[in-house]
Amino acid sequence: MNSAENTLTLEDFITRFQLQLPQPNEPARNLRRAAVLIPIICHHRPTVLLTRRATTLRKHAGQVAFPGGAADEEDATLIATALREAREEVAIPSSSVRILGQLPPVDSSSGFQVTPVVGLLAAGTRYRASLAEVDDIFEMPLQQALSLASYTPLQIQRRAKNLRVYFSWYQSHMVWGMTAQILYRLGQHIHL
Repeated sequence: MNSAENTLTLEDFITRFQLQLPQPNEPARNLRRAAVLIPIICHHRPTVLLTRRATTLRKHAGQVAFPGGAADEEDATLIATALREAREEVAIPSSSVRILGQLPPVDSSSGFQVTPVVGLLAAGTRYRASLAEVDDIFEMPLQQALSLASYTPLQIQRRAKNLRVYFSWYQSHMVWGMTAQILYRLGQHIHL
């Protein structure tokens, strides 16, 4: 982190992300595979692109999420899954994404083992929502998204297990569930 401005620069983020191997908190147990793209937009002050899922969807309707979804047989890798889903949901061309790497997979409440893929997008990259899947697209400052202090932990019980979930607010958007868990883990990874 640049101590003079106390802000996270893109170079700081890339260096911290690439200098350390992500450590899994707990191995994923779900067998069905999925991937999400964590799109970092390379503004002077970087942002992360997030979506609000369509309220008409069967699962996770109206929730803040990364572009992503289930792996298809045609996907050669989980990176290919994340890129395909980003293209389908928010029209980001795969050729516009510079992949930095992956985080360890996490289990979703809907039975998927989800692999987060971190990618960079140029500041001028255009995107647009697929109305069938996405109600809104917004950018959150990367520094806020990865600041552990931005998240409030909450203990819940699910299927007779105690779980810790995180939530945070950005403008009128509540970031919680797996999206908050992934951002929190990424924040832990780069020690912000």
